Amino acid sequence: MNAQKLKAKRAQRRRFRVRKRIYGTPERPRLSVHRSNLHISAQLIDDLHGVTLAAASSVGKKSGLKHGGNIAAARLIGQKLAETAKAKGITQAAFDRGQYRFHGRVAALAVAATEAGLVCTNLESVKAKLAAAARGKGEAAPEAKGKADKAKPEGKPKGEAKPKGDKK
Repeated sequence: MNAQKLKAKRAQRRRFRVRKRIYGTPERPRLSVHRSNLHISAQLIDDLHGVTLAAASSVGKKSGLKHGGNIAAARLIGQKLAETAKAKGITQAAFDRGQYRFHGRVAALAVAATEAGLVCTNLESVKAKLAAAARGKGEAAPEAKGKADKAKPEGKPKGEAKPKGDKK
């Protein structure tokens, strides 16, 4: 099997695995995200009736975006979708990330939609993940920064050891 077919098959399995737990109703529709290299789009779908209730996309002149393949565009699309949903009386949605990780543009769209009034993700857990990722990269948490500066060990700086060739 060639690499592209294998990649598509894996993506389809991920999509099915995510979708088997999510079902959209008129009160709580499914917020489905599609991400390409150049654009991002999102729809609110009522699976009970098979109808798209609201949609927003970075494609076309109506979007007002020069480039739709970045986090800023995803935030704008999330805000537009939330405004459209609020106008139709929808306040909650089940977030369907599809085959994509909840990371980068997909996460930015979900967070922006939630902040604009369409509850589709838990903001506290997202912020906790971001804080943990920042600490993992070497940045200290804001309350721990003062403590980390005082507790630096004295001695040789890291990386100043004997060269590997000097074994006796």
